[in-house]
Amino acid sequence: MYREEFHNYVSESKGNESNICQICAISGGEIAYEDSFRGFKPEDPINVNSVTKGVMALLTGIAVDKGTIKNIDERVMAFFPDYQVKRGEKTIYDVTIRHLLTMTAPYKGKSEPWKKVCTSGDWTKAALDFLGGRKGITGEFRYATLGIQILAGIIERTTGGKCIDFANRNLFLPLGIPEHTIHGDSSKEDQFDFFMNKGPRKNEWYSDPQGTVTAGWGLCVSGKDLAKIGDMVLNKGIYAGMRIVSEEWITQMLTPHLKLGERFGFMEYGYLWYKPYENKEVYAAIGDSGNIIYVNREMDVSVGVTGTFKPRIFDRVEFIEKSVLPLVV
Repeated sequence: MYREEFHNYVSESKGNESNICQICAISGGEIAYEDSFRGFKPEDPINVNSVTKGVMALLTGIAVDKGTIKNIDERVMAFFPDYQVKRGEKTIYDVTIRHLLTMTAPYKGKSEPWKKVCTSGDWTKAALDFLGGRKGITGEFRYATLGIQILAGIIERTTGGKCIDFANRNLFLPLGIPEHTIHGDSSKEDQFDFFMNKGPRKNEWYSDPQGTVTAGWGLCVSGKDLAKIGDMVLNKGIYAGMRIVSEEWITQMLTPHLKLGERFGFMEYGYLWYKPYENKEVYAAIGDSGNIIYVNREMDVSVGVTGTFKPRIFDRVEFIEKSVLPLVV
């Protein structure tokens, strides 16, 4: 499919591609393909939903590289000595950073307490209230967006500053990604608009009333920004000749730790990054509505795809491999 035909196909789609706003592919350190749709410009930021988690994995690795986090097997409660543990709760004392990164941390209840956390004055503390439970540490995979909020709290406790500043200084600006600010508002109405609004956003990151970024969602970047992050991961932590993250951390982050079930396409899972195939060097940070950082080491290409809110779209790996890669390689 030629590029003009592909542009028209995405632009006119009424199906799964009908919400795509930007596609950018980088190969050999250069932009090999870039296009935008539905009135978006290439540089327009979009809420990339759970791709944010993949960025948090990188920020955690940078904190480990700098020694502010000594070891990911450190217990979470060591970073919150002022937190008052609920009476009778014991499991929380055994939860480590590694459990958060692999989604094997245990939580109370059958579902995530979105209303309680997202209307609270301190989302990290509210997420800690959710952590633990009677079953203990089982090693079972439990996808919990709210639990990742604790990672932002740990980064702030260990670095002595705000997570947004740590991200700007150590990840975004070195990659040539515009400096980001916190979103500021966190009302119920604003949260709804943040998810549902189909227009471009600012270079911002959603935040709680404490000015702490939402670690599981809410980062607003462009498709080109996602591809840049992917290019850095592709090159084992180096971007444009500069070391951003240690090769050791990138390797650990992408190494499969769990095999997931049908809900997640039987993919493998590292530290908040997916490995879609057992026998291919393909990795991805995946978010709702088809937002994705796709990294293919075998073909030396990274792809960023952004999309506005559209339910029941999760995995764009197949779309990228069938429709985008042929335009690049």
